[in-house]
Amino acid sequence: MKQSLRRVLASGTALLTLGTAISFATSSFAQEWKPDRPINLIVPWGAGGSTDQVTRVTAPILAEALGVDVVVVNQPGASGAIGTQEVLNAARDGYTWTANAIANNATYAVTGLLENTNIDDWHIYLSVANVPVVSVPADSQFTDFGALLAAFQSDMGRGISVATAGITSSGGTAIAALSGAADNFEYNMITYDGGGPAAIATAAGEAMVTTQLAVEQTELIRGGRLKALAVLSDQPLVLDGVEPIPPITNWLPDMELAPDYFGIFVPAGVPEEVVATLDKIWAEKVSNADSLKTYAETFGAVFAPSHGAEARALAMPVVILEACDAVLRGEAVKDPSTIGIDCATRTEIGAQ
Repeated sequence: MKQSLRRVLASGTALLTLGTAISFATSSFAQEWKPDRPINLIVPWGAGGSTDQVTRVTAPILAEALGVDVVVVNQPGASGAIGTQEVLNAARDGYTWTANAIANNATYAVTGLLENTNIDDWHIYLSVANVPVVSVPADSQFTDFGALLAAFQSDMGRGISVATAGITSSGGTAIAALSGAADNFEYNMITYDGGGPAAIATAAGEAMVTTQLAVEQTELIRGGRLKALAVLSDQPLVLDGVEPIPPITNWLPDMELAPDYFGIFVPAGVPEEVVATLDKIWAEKVSNADSLKTYAETFGAVFAPSHGAEARALAMPVVILEACDAVLRGEAVKDPSTIGIDCATRTEIGAQ
Protein backbone atom coordinates (compact mmCIF):
# COMPACT_ATOMS: atom_id res chain seq x y z
CA MET A 1 0.00 0.00 0.00
CA LYS A 2 1.28 3.41 -0.93
CA GLN A 3 2.33 5.66 1.94
CA SER A 4 3.27 9.33 1.98
CA LEU A 5 6.85 10.29 2.72
CA ARG A 6 5.81 12.03 5.91
CA ARG A 7 3.88 8.99 7.20
CA VAL A 8 6.75 6.59 6.52
CA LEU A 9 9.18 8.91 8.30
CA ALA A 10 6.90 9.29 11.31
CA SER A 11 5.94 5.65 11.66
CA GLY A 12 9.51 4.41 11.36
CA THR A 13 10.64 6.74 14.10
CA ALA A 14 7.81 5.72 16.44
CA LEU A 15 8.34 2.01 15.98
CA LEU A 16 12.07 2.14 16.65
CA THR A 17 12.11 4.18 19.85
CA LEU A 18 12.88 1.13 21.97
CA GLY A 19 15.46 -0.18 19.50
CA THR A 20 17.24 3.16 19.45
CA ALA A 21 17.35 3.27 23.24
CA ILE A 22 18.90 -0.18 23.31
CA SER A 23 21.45 0.91 20.71
CA PHE A 24 22.46 3.91 22.81
CA ALA A 25 22.74 1.77 25.92
CA THR A 26 25.00 -0.72 24.18
CA SER A 27 27.15 2.01 22.65
CA SER A 28 27.69 3.71 26.00
CA PHE A 29 29.88 0.82 27.18
CA ALA A 30 32.40 1.27 24.36
CA GLN A 31 35.48 3.44 24.72
CA GLU A 32 35.48 6.71 22.80
CA TRP A 33 37.32 6.53 19.48
CA LYS A 34 39.97 9.17 18.86
CA PRO A 35 41.19 8.85 15.25
CA ASP A 36 44.81 9.85 14.69
CA ARG A 37 44.75 10.44 10.94
CA PRO A 38 42.34 11.62 8.20
CA ILE A 39 39.33 9.51 7.26
CA ASN A 40 38.63 8.70 3.61
CA LEU A 41 34.96 9.05 2.69
CA ILE A 42 34.40 7.60 -0.77
CA VAL A 43 31.47 8.95 -2.76
CA PRO A 44 30.97 6.38 -5.56
CA TRP A 45 29.38 8.96 -7.87
CA GLY A 46 30.56 12.09 -9.67
CA ALA A 47 30.78 15.56 -8.15
CA GLY A 48 27.59 17.61 -7.88
CA GLY A 49 25.11 14.77 -7.54
CA SER A 50 22.79 14.11 -4.62
CA THR A 51 25.21 11.86 -2.73
CA ASP A 52 28.10 14.25 -3.23
CA GLN A 53 26.06 17.26 -2.14
CA VAL A 54 24.77 15.95 1.17
CA THR A 55 28.08 14.25 1.97
CA ARG A 56 29.99 17.52 1.59
CA VAL A 57 27.53 19.15 4.00
CA THR A 58 27.83 16.33 6.54
CA ALA A 59 31.60 15.68 6.39
CA PRO A 60 32.62 18.96 8.10
CA ILE A 61 30.26 18.22 11.00
CA LEU A 62 31.94 14.86 11.51
CA ALA A 63 35.44 16.29 11.05
CA GLU A 64 34.88 18.91 13.74
CA ALA A 65 33.51 16.35 16.17
CA LEU A 66 36.32 13.84 15.55
CA GLY A 67 39.17 16.34 15.37
CA VAL A 68 40.57 15.02 12.07
CA ASP A 69 39.90 15.71 8.41
CA VAL A 70 37.16 13.72 6.70
CA VAL A 71 38.30 13.70 3.08
CA VAL A 72 35.56 13.27 0.47
CA VAL A 73 36.83 11.35 -2.57
CA ASN A 74 34.70 10.94 -5.71
CA GLN A 75 35.18 7.51 -7.30
CA PRO A 76 32.36 7.01 -9.82
CA GLY A 77 31.64 4.03 -12.04
CA ALA A 78 29.27 1.08 -12.49
CA SER A 79 26.34 2.85 -10.83
CA GLY A 80 28.34 3.36 -7.65
CA ALA A 81 29.61 -0.22 -7.40
CA ILE A 82 33.29 0.54 -8.05
CA GLY A 83 33.70 2.98 -5.17
CA THR A 84 31.59 0.79 -2.89
CA GLN A 85 33.78 -2.23 -3.59
CA GLU A 86 36.83 -0.13 -2.79
CA VAL A 87 35.42 0.47 0.69
CA LEU A 88 34.54 -3.20 1.18
CA ASN A 89 38.12 -4.13 0.21
CA ALA A 90 39.70 -1.64 2.61
CA ALA A 91 41.00 -2.47 6.08
CA ARG A 92 38.21 -2.55 8.66
CA ASP A 93 39.96 -0.04 10.90
CA GLY A 94 37.35 2.74 10.76
CA TYR A 95 39.30 4.99 8.41
CA THR A 96 37.42 4.22 5.16
CA TRP A 97 33.71 4.99 4.79
CA THR A 98 31.30 5.40 1.90
CA ALA A 99 28.22 7.47 1.14
CA ASN A 100 25.26 6.58 -1.04
CA ALA A 101 21.56 5.94 -1.19
CA ILE A 102 21.09 3.01 1.18
CA ALA A 103 18.97 1.13 -1.38
CA ASN A 104 22.04 0.91 -3.61
CA ASN A 105 24.30 -0.64 -0.98
CA ALA A 106 21.54 -3.03 0.03
CA THR A 107 20.69 -4.28 -3.49
CA TYR A 108 23.96 -4.35 -5.44
CA ALA A 109 23.99 -8.15 -5.12
CA VAL A 110 20.50 -8.40 -6.67
CA THR A 111 21.51 -6.38 -9.73
CA GLY A 112 24.81 -8.24 -10.02
CA LEU A 113 27.00 -5.18 -9.64
CA LEU A 114 28.55 -6.60 -6.46
CA GLU A 115 28.52 -10.11 -5.03
CA ASN A 116 27.48 -11.37 -1.62
CA THR A 117 26.71 -8.04 0.02
CA ASN A 118 23.57 -6.78 1.73
CA ILE A 119 22.28 -4.09 4.07
CA ASP A 120 23.78 -5.76 7.14
CA ASP A 121 27.30 -5.32 5.79
CA TRP A 122 27.02 -1.68 6.87
CA HIS A 123 26.59 0.50 9.92
CA ILE A 124 23.98 2.96 8.63
CA TYR A 125 23.94 6.72 9.29
CA LEU A 126 21.11 8.40 7.37
CA SER A 127 20.90 12.16 6.86
CA VAL A 128 18.14 13.02 4.37
CA ALA A 129 15.37 11.48 2.31
CA ASN A 130 15.18 12.47 -1.35
CA VAL A 131 12.54 12.31 -4.06
CA PRO A 132 13.01 12.04 -7.85
CA VAL A 133 11.54 14.71 -10.12
CA VAL A 134 10.58 14.27 -13.77
CA SER A 135 11.91 17.30 -15.66
CA VAL A 136 12.46 18.36 -19.25
CA PRO A 137 14.49 21.19 -20.86
CA ALA A 138 12.87 24.60 -20.62
CA ASP A 139 12.07 24.62 -24.35
CA SER A 140 10.64 21.09 -24.40
CA GLN A 141 7.50 20.30 -26.34
CA PHE A 142 6.12 18.65 -23.19
CA THR A 143 4.33 21.12 -20.95
CA ASP A 144 2.93 18.69 -18.36
CA PHE A 145 3.51 15.11 -17.29
CA GLY A 146 0.31 13.90 -18.93
CA ALA A 147 1.65 14.88 -22.36
CA LEU A 148 5.01 13.26 -21.66
CA LEU A 149 3.34 10.07 -20.42
CA ALA A 150 1.22 9.88 -23.58
CA ALA A 151 4.38 10.23 -25.66
CA PHE A 152 6.16 7.49 -23.68
CA GLN A 153 3.20 5.18 -24.26
CA SER A 154 3.09 5.91 -27.99
CA ASP A 155 5.34 4.65 -30.78
CA MET A 156 7.79 7.49 -30.10
CA GLY A 157 8.45 6.27 -26.53
CA ARG A 158 11.57 4.25 -27.28
CA GLY A 159 13.10 7.35 -28.88
CA ILE A 160 12.66 9.56 -25.80
CA SER A 161 16.08 9.96 -24.17
CA VAL A 162 16.23 9.96 -20.37
CA ALA A 163 19.37 11.18 -18.58
CA THR A 164 20.25 9.33 -15.36
CA ALA A 165 23.31 8.32 -13.34
CA GLY A 166 22.83 4.65 -14.26
CA ILE A 167 20.31 1.84 -13.93
CA THR A 168 20.63 1.52 -10.15
CA SER A 169 20.82 5.27 -9.52
CA SER A 170 17.81 7.12 -8.16
CA GLY A 171 17.07 8.43 -11.63
CA GLY A 172 17.50 5.02 -13.22
CA THR A 173 15.18 3.28 -10.79
CA ALA A 174 12.70 6.17 -11.03
CA ILE A 175 12.24 5.94 -14.79
CA ALA A 176 12.05 2.13 -14.55
CA ALA A 177 9.38 2.42 -11.86
CA LEU A 178 7.44 4.90 -13.97
CA SER A 179 7.57 2.51 -16.90
CA GLY A 180 6.38 -0.35 -14.72
CA ALA A 181 3.49 1.70 -13.38
CA ALA A 182 2.41 2.76 -16.88
CA ASP A 183 2.23 -0.47 -18.91
CA ASN A 184 6.01 -0.90 -19.34
CA PHE A 185 6.68 1.80 -21.89
CA GLU A 186 10.09 1.85 -23.59
CA TYR A 187 12.65 4.64 -23.42
CA ASN A 188 16.29 5.39 -24.27
CA MET A 189 18.43 5.81 -21.15
CA ILE A 190 21.61 7.89 -21.36
CA THR A 191 23.90 7.48 -18.35
CA TYR A 192 26.29 9.95 -16.72
CA ASP A 193 28.76 9.80 -13.84
CA GLY A 194 26.29 11.34 -11.42
CA GLY A 195 22.85 12.86 -11.03
CA GLY A 196 24.22 16.40 -11.23
CA PRO A 197 25.83 15.84 -14.65
CA ALA A 198 22.65 14.09 -15.85
CA ALA A 199 20.51 17.08 -14.86
CA ILE A 200 22.93 19.56 -16.44
CA ALA A 201 23.02 17.52 -19.65
CA THR A 202 19.23 17.56 -19.82
CA ALA A 203 19.14 21.33 -19.33
CA ALA A 204 21.64 21.63 -22.20
CA GLY A 205 19.41 19.57 -24.49
CA GLU A 206 21.52 16.39 -24.56
CA ALA A 207 18.50 14.44 -23.30
CA MET A 208 14.76 14.99 -23.49
CA VAL A 209 13.99 14.04 -19.86
CA THR A 210 15.71 13.48 -16.54
CA THR A 211 14.32 11.62 -13.54
CA GLN A 212 17.10 12.41 -11.08
CA LEU A 213 16.52 13.72 -7.57
CA ALA A 214 15.10 17.12 -6.69
CA VAL A 215 18.33 18.15 -4.94
CA GLU A 216 20.23 17.64 -8.21
CA GLN A 217 17.78 19.73 -10.22
CA THR A 218 16.65 22.53 -7.90
CA GLU A 219 19.00 25.26 -9.09
CA LEU A 220 18.34 24.40 -12.74
CA ILE A 221 14.59 24.51 -12.10
CA ARG A 222 14.84 27.82 -10.24
CA GLY A 223 17.04 29.21 -13.01
CA GLY A 224 14.49 28.33 -15.68
CA ARG A 225 16.74 25.81 -17.44
CA LEU A 226 14.66 22.78 -16.47
CA LYS A 227 10.88 22.49 -16.35
CA ALA A 228 9.67 20.18 -13.56
CA LEU A 229 6.60 18.15 -14.55
CA ALA A 230 6.05 15.80 -11.59
CA VAL A 231 7.58 14.59 -8.33
CA LEU A 232 7.55 10.89 -7.43
CA SER A 233 5.51 11.40 -4.30
CA ASP A 234 1.86 11.54 -3.32
CA GLN A 235 2.37 15.13 -2.12
CA PRO A 236 3.39 18.22 -4.13
CA LEU A 237 7.00 19.35 -3.78
CA VAL A 238 7.27 22.97 -2.69
CA LEU A 239 10.49 24.82 -3.53
CA ASP A 240 11.08 28.51 -2.94
CA GLY A 241 10.82 30.52 -6.12
CA VAL A 242 8.93 28.02 -8.29
CA GLU A 243 5.41 26.71 -8.62
CA PRO A 244 4.65 23.58 -6.54
CA ILE A 245 5.62 20.46 -8.48
CA PRO A 246 2.58 18.18 -8.78
CA PRO A 247 2.70 14.62 -7.41
CA ILE A 248 2.98 11.69 -9.80
CA THR A 249 -0.18 10.23 -8.26
CA ASN A 250 -2.16 12.86 -10.18
CA TRP A 251 -1.53 10.63 -13.21
CA LEU A 252 -0.54 7.26 -11.73
CA PRO A 253 -2.58 6.99 -8.51
CA ASP A 254 -1.59 3.39 -7.75
CA MET A 255 2.17 3.82 -8.22
CA GLU A 256 4.11 2.33 -5.29
CA LEU A 257 6.36 4.90 -3.63
CA ALA A 258 8.99 4.85 -0.87
CA PRO A 259 11.38 7.50 0.49
CA ASP A 260 14.93 7.27 -0.87
CA TYR A 261 17.30 7.64 2.09
CA PHE A 262 20.87 8.89 1.78
CA GLY A 263 23.70 8.85 4.27
CA ILE A 264 27.14 7.62 5.29
CA PHE A 265 27.93 3.94 5.75
CA VAL A 266 30.75 2.29 7.66
CA PRO A 267 31.61 -1.34 6.87
CA ALA A 268 30.70 -3.95 9.45
CA GLY A 269 33.69 -5.32 11.29
CA VAL A 270 35.24 -2.02 12.35
CA PRO A 271 36.19 -1.69 16.03
CA GLU A 272 33.28 -1.25 18.44
CA GLU A 273 34.56 2.12 19.62
CA VAL A 274 34.32 3.51 16.08
CA VAL A 275 30.61 2.68 15.92
CA ALA A 276 29.91 3.93 19.44
CA THR A 277 31.62 7.24 18.73
CA LEU A 278 29.82 7.76 15.43
CA ASP A 279 26.48 6.85 17.04
CA LYS A 280 27.03 9.56 19.62
CA ILE A 281 28.11 12.17 17.05
CA TRP A 282 25.12 11.38 14.84
CA ALA A 283 22.68 11.71 17.72
CA GLU A 284 24.20 14.84 19.25
CA LYS A 285 25.72 16.74 16.31
CA VAL A 286 24.35 15.64 12.93
CA SER A 287 20.76 15.37 14.14
CA ASN A 288 20.90 19.00 15.28
CA ALA A 289 23.04 20.47 12.51
CA ASP A 290 21.68 23.74 11.11
CA SER A 291 23.83 23.35 7.98
CA LEU A 292 22.16 20.04 7.13
CA LYS A 293 18.70 21.40 7.90
CA THR A 294 19.33 24.41 5.65
CA TYR A 295 20.58 22.19 2.84
CA ALA A 296 17.44 20.04 3.02
CA GLU A 297 15.09 23.03 3.10
CA THR A 298 16.87 24.76 0.22
CA PHE A 299 17.11 21.85 -2.17
CA GLY A 300 13.88 19.94 -1.60
CA ALA A 301 15.10 17.09 0.61
CA VAL A 302 13.63 15.88 3.91
CA PHE A 303 15.86 16.36 6.97
CA ALA A 304 15.79 12.86 8.50
CA PRO A 305 18.92 11.89 10.49
CA SER A 306 18.90 8.45 12.09
CA HIS A 307 21.31 5.61 12.75
CA GLY A 308 21.48 2.00 13.85
CA ALA A 309 18.30 -0.06 14.10
CA GLU A 310 16.07 2.95 13.43
CA ALA A 311 17.92 3.79 10.21
CA ARG A 312 17.76 0.19 9.03
CA ALA A 313 14.00 0.03 9.60
CA LEU A 314 13.42 3.31 7.76
CA ALA A 315 15.53 2.08 4.84
CA MET A 316 13.82 -1.29 4.31
CA PRO A 317 10.72 -0.08 2.40
CA VAL A 318 12.80 1.42 -0.42
CA VAL A 319 15.24 -1.53 -0.32
CA ILE A 320 12.37 -4.00 -0.76
CA LEU A 321 10.76 -1.85 -3.46
CA GLU A 322 13.92 -1.55 -5.54
CA ALA A 323 14.98 -5.19 -5.12
CA CYS A 324 11.58 -6.54 -6.14
CA ASP A 325 11.11 -4.05 -8.97
CA ALA A 326 14.45 -5.21 -10.39
CA VAL A 327 12.94 -8.70 -10.60
CA LEU A 328 9.82 -7.41 -12.33
CA ARG A 329 11.92 -5.53 -14.88
CA GLY A 330 14.09 -8.54 -15.59
CA GLU A 331 17.19 -6.78 -14.26
CA ALA A 332 17.81 -9.03 -11.25
CA VAL A 333 20.84 -11.30 -11.49
CA LYS A 334 20.22 -12.83 -8.06
CA ASP A 335 16.92 -13.57 -6.33
CA PRO A 336 16.18 -11.04 -3.55
CA SER A 337 15.60 -13.95 -1.17
CA THR A 338 19.38 -14.28 -1.05
CA ILE A 339 19.51 -10.92 0.74
CA GLY A 340 16.50 -11.68 2.93
CA ILE A 341 13.63 -10.22 0.87
CA ASP A 342 10.47 -12.11 -0.09
CA CYS A 343 9.04 -10.45 -3.22
CA ALA A 344 5.87 -12.57 -3.08
CA THR A 345 4.84 -10.66 0.02
CA ARG A 346 7.16 -7.67 -0.41
CA THR A 347 8.46 -8.15 3.11
CA GLU A 348 11.79 -8.85 4.75
CA ILE A 349 12.15 -12.58 5.40
CA GLY A 350 11.91 -13.19 9.12
CA ALA A 351 10.66 -9.66 9.85
CA GLN A 352 7.91 -9.40 12.46
